[in-house]
Amino acid sequence: MSDAPPPRTSPIAHVAQLGRGFAMGTADIVPGVSGGTVALVLGIYDRLIHNVREGARGLKQLLTGDMASFRSTVTRIEWLWLIALLGGILLAIATLSSILERLLDEEAIAMSALFLGLVLGSVWVAWQLLDRIDVAAIAIIVTVAVTLFFVLGLRSDTEVADTAEEIVTQPLWIFFLSGSLAICAMILPGISGSFILVMIGMYTEVLGAVNDRDIASLLALALGCVVGLALFSTLLSWLLDHYHHAVIAAMIGLMIGSTRVLWPWPNGTHTTRLEAPSGDVIVPVILFVVGLAVVVAVERLGRRVVAS
Repeated sequence: MSDAPPPRTSPIAHVAQLGRGFAMGTADIVPGVSGGTVALVLGIYDRLIHNVREGARGLKQLLTGDMASFRSTVTRIEWLWLIALLGGILLAIATLSSILERLLDEEAIAMSALFLGLVLGSVWVAWQLLDRIDVAAIAIIVTVAVTLFFVLGLRSDTEVADTAEEIVTQPLWIFFLSGSLAICAMILPGISGSFILVMIGMYTEVLGAVNDRDIASLLALALGCVVGLALFSTLLSWLLDHYHHAVIAAMIGLMIGSTRVLWPWPNGTHTTRLEAPSGDVIVPVILFVVGLAVVVAVERLGRRVVAS
């Protein structure tokens, strides 16, 4: 990836970036979907990883006192681009989280079918990014998909019980490690950070820290997010530079494996159990097709905008 200064962008471009962030934030609310999937579909994935990596590099330079290099790195970060993206993510979480959670609860099967279509459409988009279709790529896709499919099945439910106590019982270092692990879902297609917290038993702990205003635990979680994002983005950026073909194949595998959470039957994203379609299947099938069509349309529109 180039270390050239960031390109200038127009106010209209920043508005568009706000919309991309809104789409990423919407995806992050849904178990089994991540903002990384949306970034891949919208064609901003490499650019996002590049900027996060530059931020990680700048943080390291700041901590080591290399101020000259730090100032140079800071100028290469697309601050307005990132702020617009983050603003869109926060706006989506603030405005849609309650609506989507209610729909996922009241219309579990229909909404899961819609998001399943969106994710499988994203698989088609990512497939176009492969340099070639060879045995190595297929092997990576199958291995990653089967592994994630199995891992997700280790829990039959994707949510904590309503009766679970939201209290803090874990030490600060557990919060730190949880943050560093969960933040990876922000930039990896296939799984949401909240579901990772559920799987490792830290979801209620984090809610307890928020409810109790446990500043120390929240700071440990935030620090873990910063460190995890810095380290992982640096590694991912290097892998994209040197093993782009294999990384894209692995991401396709992650998205395919995540469909275990999104399979509509028996109860949508509330469970990882799998059952045959039953009841009224017409609406879920229609929404599935709509999800596929939306992703394909967005991807083709993006290509035209880039080409024009």
